[in-house]
Amino acid sequence: MTLALRAMTRLADWPDLAEARPSCGTGRALCSAQSEIIHFHTDRDVDLHLTDRAIRRFEDHLRDSTAVRMVPGSRWVTIHLEVDSDIDLLLTLVSVALKAHQSWPVPGDGPASGCNDRP
Repeated sequence: MTLALRAMTRLADWPDLAEARPSCGTGRALCSAQSEIIHFHTDRDVDLHLTDRAIRRFEDHLRDSTAVRMVPGSRWVTIHLEVDSDIDLLLTLVSVALKAHQSWPVPGDGPASGCNDRP
């Protein structure tokens, strides 16, 4: 079982998430009532939808992680799943994303951009 599939299986049981077709048309997605949260694009690459505010708040930590790729101007971050601990990081960031989207929109949070797979 791939790391992405293992992560998807664990997240599928979360009550605030439901599987949906990704807006970019690639892979599989999980959505909350407020927004698309995560796109599983490959066996190792996952795009996670955060708010501008959440990215600013955790930017230093995100940049320090070798598993995270940030695209300037995007509210999506890409997590490259290489080891089991990357799944734990992903699950933590999904929690951050769900909390951030519960209070969205917030002042200064611009319109949604496409995920990093299809900017």
